[in-house]
Amino acid sequence: MKHNYNYTRRKLYLPEYGRHIHEMVDQLMEIEDRDERNRQARIVIAVMGNLQPLLRDTADFTHKLWDHLFIMSDFQLDVDSPYPRPTREELMVSPRKMEYSQERIAYKHYGKYVSHILRKLSEEGNSEATKAAIDSLARYMRTKSFEYNQEHPNNEVIIKDIKQMSGGNIELDEIALNNLRSDYKQHFSARPQKGPQRPQQKGPMKNGGAKQHNNQKNKNNNGVRKNNADMASRYNSQK
Repeated sequence: MKHNYNYTRRKLYLPEYGRHIHEMVDQLMEIEDRDERNRQARIVIAVMGNLQPLLRDTADFTHKLWDHLFIMSDFQLDVDSPYPRPTREELMVSPRKMEYSQERIAYKHYGKYVSHILRKLSEEGNSEATKAAIDSLARYMRTKSFEYNQEHPNNEVIIKDIKQMSGGNIELDEIALNNLRSDYKQHFSARPQKGPQRPQQKGPMKNGGAKQHNNQKNKNNNGVRKNNADMASRYNSQK
């Protein structure tokens, strides 16, 4: 008996339709009568539509089925389609190759666009808006440097980086940079703990404190014993 394995069969152009639909399309191409071939092609289109009943109400559903029919026949089926017959070149267009930027980022901890912004600001001239933008950018660079290195950056490094990224056209004053407020320097108070808090003892109890505590405890016990003795003597005198 001859075994019919899938690897010996032809390739499925649209595997979602299965092997049987592809075999039906192969039999369509063997029909010599054109009218009979057109009638059988419409029947195959109806069977293909039954495989995806949820898409029947879409506007271009039937158009897609006819395109799939020609694709499964490797564009060799000769039938009268109610839609323009597709070609291999139209449906198998290779995607356009994406062009990736090959620019090297010299200061990765600042980001890619900091150097671009500095170069643009160096061309704007010395105005109040430009100065404010440079101050904001310096504050941003100082914050990102702290996030990357987990330590407070040196202002001389920030000034040097700004000058180098701007091509030597922007020189920031160190005194002005020191006056800029940085968000990472804000000190946040500790979060309040949930639930009742026990009062903390200011310091370790010394020997004198422990001795005074024991004396107070003994004094309270002596008072209780004295009260019990007075009550016992009062009871005996009444008898």
